[in-house]
Amino acid sequence: MPQVLPSFWNLPAEQVLHQLKSTPQGLSRQEAQQRLTQYGANSLKQKQQSNKLLLLLDQFKSPIILILVAAAILSSFLGDVIDTVIILAIVLISGLLGFWQERGATDAVAKLLALVQVKATVLRDGQSQEIHNEDVVPGDIVLLAAGNSIPGDCLILESKDLSVNEAALTGETYPADKISGVLPGVAGLSDRTNTLYMGTNVISGTATAVVVQTGKQTEFGKVSERLKLRPPETEFETGLSKFGYFLMEVTLTLVVLIFVANVYLQRPVLESFLFSLALAVGLTPQLLPVIVSVNLARGAKQMAKKQVIVKRLPAIENFGSMNVFCTDKTGTLTEGEVKIHAAVDVDGKESVGGASTQANRVLLYAYLNAASESGYVNPIDAAIRQHQPFDISAYQKLDEVPYDFNRKRLSILFGKDKTRLIVTKGALKPILDVCSTVETGEGTTIDLADRRDKLQQQAEELGSEGFRVLGVAYRDFNGDSFSKDDETNMTFLGYLALFDPPKTGIAETLKELGMLGVTTKMITGDSRAVAISIIQQVGLPTPKVLTGAELHQISDEALIHQVGKTDVFAEVEPNQKERVIIALKKAGNVVGYLGDGINDASALHAADVGISVESAVDVAKEAADIVLMQKDLNVLLEGVKEGRITFANTLKYVFMATSANFGNMFSMAGISLFLPFLPLLPSQILITNLLTDFPQMTIATDRVDKELVNKPRRMNITFIRKFMLVFGLLSSVFDYLTFGSLLLLHANPAQFRTGWFMESVISASMIVLVIRTRQSILTSKPGKYLLMATIATAVITLLIPYTPLAGLLGFQPLPIAFLFVLAAIVGLYILCAENVKRVFYQHVHS
Repeated sequence: MPQVLPSFWNLPAEQVLHQLKSTPQGLSRQEAQQRLTQYGANSLKQKQQSNKLLLLLDQFKSPIILILVAAAILSSFLGDVIDTVIILAIVLISGLLGFWQERGATDAVAKLLALVQVKATVLRDGQSQEIHNEDVVPGDIVLLAAGNSIPGDCLILESKDLSVNEAALTGETYPADKISGVLPGVAGLSDRTNTLYMGTNVISGTATAVVVQTGKQTEFGKVSERLKLRPPETEFETGLSKFGYFLMEVTLTLVVLIFVANVYLQRPVLESFLFSLALAVGLTPQLLPVIVSVNLARGAKQMAKKQVIVKRLPAIENFGSMNVFCTDKTGTLTEGEVKIHAAVDVDGKESVGGASTQANRVLLYAYLNAASESGYVNPIDAAIRQHQPFDISAYQKLDEVPYDFNRKRLSILFGKDKTRLIVTKGALKPILDVCSTVETGEGTTIDLADRRDKLQQQAEELGSEGFRVLGVAYRDFNGDSFSKDDETNMTFLGYLALFDPPKTGIAETLKELGMLGVTTKMITGDSRAVAISIIQQVGLPTPKVLTGAELHQISDEALIHQVGKTDVFAEVEPNQKERVIIALKKAGNVVGYLGDGINDASALHAADVGISVESAVDVAKEAADIVLMQKDLNVLLEGVKEGRITFANTLKYVFMATSANFGNMFSMAGISLFLPFLPLLPSQILITNLLTDFPQMTIATDRVDKELVNKPRRMNITFIRKFMLVFGLLSSVFDYLTFGSLLLLHANPAQFRTGWFMESVISASMIVLVIRTRQSILTSKPGKYLLMATIATAVITLLIPYTPLAGLLGFQPLPIAFLFVLAAIVGLYILCAENVKRVFYQHVHS
């Protein structure tokens, strides 16, 4: 995409609009479509739809595969054309299978991500409309409010009390105030107060801006392009990488030794080289990336059926491993439908109809404020508007300072006749902080300092009954506009008591989460009294509570020891949420955090699993790894189970690659040093590898035992190494038993290879049914497709030596005695593996 306008912050808005060929009314739909074609999608990632060929080529990028193909082609020039064709055909079939599986996974995930795309509000043909962020183009006029993500680098045309979080780009902790204007061309990134950047988000206020740069031409795009930013690896990804490197080291060492030994024994160099490379293909878990992708994609599809959308696939493993879940109460523990219990004046009297009491004046002013706000949409204002409508036609809205999470209040200036009135509502402490006087029930005004303690006590009493308390204040004013600096010397009028009843059945849901090994912790801005009341209402024991003030007094080291014992964090500030999450992680937990607000982004980033909801503000959805289509813990519960099923099935392939497959190839490498001929030809090794991979491609559909779902599990490389040692050695014992039996039966080279091929493939396929479960093979039923694939593999393996393919592959039919001996060895292997498995899990814990 070409650069549109450099140093645009140094130009008047009219000139920028002119150069972009745009207007304050926005672009036409036709023009916007042309620009989307010209500049490309507004994304930092390349579109994947057109890269099917690259995905196919990826299946063959392994250095070992490439060397094998090159060696096979060299072999054809030396006259061995048939073997070359067979090797290339097997490599191609294996690659196509991988491509087919991975393409399906990629397409499925793309469809799921489309469900939770972040949108921007733009003007098209003079009308506001929502479009996907990816469809925003230079010249678009965007309308911004609190919670919105900035869709590109923009120049502000108009703004009102606009504050933007630029921490992701500038590293500044505090929100940056933004206004329209013209700045020097040399102004630094953090000094461009008239500019908005992609990757940042609106904290408070509203704005209209013109998009100048999109995609990789934005400041954020340049940084990500330079650094090639990617999310940090999950514990599972790190574990798989270590596992892959471990197997690769073993493979390369073994292959080099076998090649050198065969050359030393004066065997043909090219044949020995092909044999060594084919062994490497058999030993290398080349299907691992495909199996992981398919498993995670299928897990994501299953979770989507249960209203859980996965944005980043590797997060599924962390979701399953999660043992601590942190959430606010609203909408998760409670119904999420805020209702007004009553308005209460400073003398403690509640509103009781009519308009004569002071409490009803509190209701009127609260309604004025809620009905006129134009910033951050929230359920509290909706509840106030629905509770008791008033005729406010005599009041004219003149100006507004929107709610933000620093001030925690909303102020609106009204005109009535010739008077001017500022009405403010918000959290009690921030309201009291801007008040100097209190209006009593009789209508007299007294000094706030004389009543502050009593006011706090009244609020705590309401909180202990489970009510959330807001404050309402006012002041007379001169002028038709104001700013947050004018929120001073106000008069406190009274309280609003809100309630949000606990969800039906939430206690059972929390207990079920507990039975799955997940501890729920509440992190809320509400008071200690409200938090304790909610916990008691859902039927849980009285919790241990830490407040925001207490958190300020605790060091990070002390907090690590406290977080595990604490059930509720009340009265917390936004930055304290992140601190709690980090302390929980340092204490050794896998932490999930559910957030949907502007102030939740940092905590979502800090958590191992950031969880948001479809109705969340843009910045929360962008920060999340997983999005719930309903804000319901039952949905989360089902998602955790699916995450654990996906994790368990992924590990099954790891166990298979480290047992029968690895054992077979290791044994073959060893016996090749003592036989006067190669135990299997290179093409035979490859078809063995292809057939043993076939059942493993159905692992994603396998059933998972309840014991693997009932508690969180983590990637444990030490456990995998022990599993590999025990079951790899067991496989080798029966391999050598097969070798010995075939030699005792005086098998010729072709019969030896045929017998070894049949035993190797069938035993590796059957052992899948054993090691897929910790239970007995008789009590834990495999998935339908896994069982069918295993049986089909065994049948195909038995038939190949009796088909015309046998001659091409170097096999020949075996006498019936050979078949009985091989069947006995496979049966004995399965029986021993069952018993070894039982003893192994009794003594080794994952």
